[in-house]
Amino acid sequence: MQGRTGLYDDSHLARIRLIVQLQERGYTIATIADLISAWERGHDLGELMGLEKVLTDPWSDEIPGYLTLAELSELFYPGLPREKVSPDEIAETLRRAESLGFVEPAGDRYRIPSPKLLNVGAELVAAGIPLATVFDIAGRLSGDCDTIARRFVQLTVDHADLDAGPGRSERQDLPEIARLITRLRPLAQSAVHGLLARSMQTQVMATFSDQVENVARLTAPAESPRPERTATPE
Repeated sequence: MQGRTGLYDDSHLARIRLIVQLQERGYTIATIADLISAWERGHDLGELMGLEKVLTDPWSDEIPGYLTLAELSELFYPGLPREKVSPDEIAETLRRAESLGFVEPAGDRYRIPSPKLLNVGAELVAAGIPLATVFDIAGRLSGDCDTIARRFVQLTVDHADLDAGPGRSERQDLPEIARLITRLRPLAQSAVHGLLARSMQTQVMATFSDQVENVARLTAPAESPRPERTATPE
């Protein structure tokens, strides 16, 4: 406080994010207050706030966007007038889009947490893939990504001595944990990008190589018939 003015910085924003996340996991405000107080009694406040910030900072620098319902309808149903889509169908589409994290209600508009992700879905729909199928594959891919993230995090827990275990509830190396989590960000993204690129190349070749060969064979010019050899008198 400076006089009657309260000044806030990134550490306060990190604290708010942590409280919201703990609330979403079912903790009450009283329990959250007790938990944070216990941490503060056992650790330096600066170290605690540093770890909170690392834990709650977004893992993407993508800037969210905003779209109206009409603009979303154009993405979900390209070329189809809005009056041709029933209100129930639009409501179900929005429900699924919200459940997958594509959109979030924000007053008279919708917040788009990841415009890139929404654009991928819109491009697939524009390519002729049914919207319901796009939603289905998005749900499966999200589950696959959750599995990858759990495995990557568990790898560090198992081999970086981060599991407190019995009798080790009062860890004193918060700065080291914060540094390790910070290092995980580019490592995880690079690992997934590299593995996905390799797998995509393998799958595309396996799936489309036969089609390419068939097209090449069908479009190749026909060979001229060889003239028949006739016997000549000696």
